[in-house]
Amino acid sequence: MPPLHPFSALRALRFRSRPSFPIRQHLQCQPLQRSFADQSGTNNPSTLPKAASQTGGAPNENQEDHVSEEAAKMAKATGGSGPDLDVGTPVQEILAEEKDTLKTAPQVMKDTVKDPQTRDNAKPSTGTRSFSTMARRMQGEMGMGSEAAALDGAMIPSAEQRAVFAEEQFNTASTPTLLQNLPLPTLPIPARSQQEHRYDPVVEQVTNLLMVDGKKAAAQRNMAHILSVLRTAPAPTYNPVRNLLPGAPPSSHLPLNPVLYLTLAIDSIAPLLRIRSQRGAAGGGVALQIPVPLGLRQRRRQAMMWILDAVEKKKSRSSGRNTFAQRVAEELMGVVEGKSGVWVKRDAVHKLATTARSNLNFGSKGRR
Repeated sequence: MPPLHPFSALRALRFRSRPSFPIRQHLQCQPLQRSFADQSGTNNPSTLPKAASQTGGAPNENQEDHVSEEAAKMAKATGGSGPDLDVGTPVQEILAEEKDTLKTAPQVMKDTVKDPQTRDNAKPSTGTRSFSTMARRMQGEMGMGSEAAALDGAMIPSAEQRAVFAEEQFNTASTPTLLQNLPLPTLPIPARSQQEHRYDPVVEQVTNLLMVDGKKAAAQRNMAHILSVLRTAPAPTYNPVRNLLPGAPPSSHLPLNPVLYLTLAIDSIAPLLRIRSQRGAAGGGVALQIPVPLGLRQRRRQAMMWILDAVEKKKSRSSGRNTFAQRVAEELMGVVEGKSGVWVKRDAVHKLATTARSNLNFGSKGRR
């Protein structure tokens, strides 16, 4: 018979340790109960809790009467005239009656009480108001949810005033705006009235000639500096040898209008013609000089190119970003005064064109 091992039999059994504290089988959260809001008679004011009784009532109940109210009650009992509760009692009058309070009052209040004129001005008016200055009386008249006190009849607009106000509102609504008052533009629109051509033609053309590498902003800045120098510079002195355009204004008027200053300088040296060389037209391979008339913009362009060539050959006397514009302005002033070398180029072109004036009809009648 094999030996019995009791411990091996006990291994198949599971022992469960006893918990050190009891486990609650059913954990249920009881809903929170309010002291009185969950009762059935919530809407009934009688079921709501009442404040604990205090000696003398609640803090805001059974207050003593105001000084003015007490004085009014005393005057009513004695048959006298008390203070007007709707207006209130001035502080000066109270201080005048209470000597002890007047001793501790500020000096400003003491001076007001002693000055008769100030005391008379502080007295309330004999009339009545449509409102009260006392907060306690207004609390009783205007409670939460109650309507405001009746307004004075003078504050309500009459039917005539309402009609006048309605007519003013209608006129204001029907009045056209400022843009509607403007008339239609005249057609065709002038060239200078368009946005693309709002600048002076000479200023715009010179600005484009000053532009390098497509930098229009830099050219506009130089143009602005040129006009500023022409405006602030002293009046030029005309040279009787160099004749400007007919009808030129006095020299003292030019700084007042820098655009006119610029236009006069460019148009005065602008050539009337240009010389075109026709190779072999004279025979034997000799070029023939043919004068060609120029238009207005072509003349101004040629004059401005001569001015720019003269500016490039001059050395700058200072440093900075406006040195080029300063030299251009000085060259323009030299043109008006007849000191610029551009006049020599213009005279040379006109002299050559006068010599070759016989070649003007070349090409129209065939070769000679």
